[in-house]
Amino acid sequence: MRFVPLLLLPLIAGCTAVPEPSRTAPVPRPPATGVSPMRPVTPPVTAFRRPEVATAPGLEVVIEQDATALQRLFGQPRLDVREGDMRKLQFDGTACVLDVFLYPLRTGAEPVATYVEARRPSDGQEVDQAACVQALSGR
Repeated sequence: MRFVPLLLLPLIAGCTAVPEPSRTAPVPRPPATGVSPMRPVTPPVTAFRRPEVATAPGLEVVIEQDATALQRLFGQPRLDVREGDMRKLQFDGTACVLDVFLYPLRTGAEPVATYVEARRPSDGQEVDQAACVQALSGR
């Protein structure tokens, strides 16, 4: 009977309290923005690249025209957006919406129309570009 307490020792040892690891709340972090708060990001300087000029039948009155000529043709644009050396003029009517993209053809030159997109105003579905130019210009 002297050994009975020794046999119970492993059972008693399993009942001892083991301290739990401390549970602290995680430190909240601000959402990642992808931009370093240290300094502004400067876009890389690149050499001038001549844009491709779209050609299609019926677009001759638009392509390679400057903003002044386009306004004479279509009237006041609904939108006039500038980004760097690019300019986008948007003209609209009941038949369609016409986006005309203007880029300089050489360094320092006045931007001219190099590309157009045309869509229906009701649902944004693409329409024939030449037909849109004709409808908006009254030709």
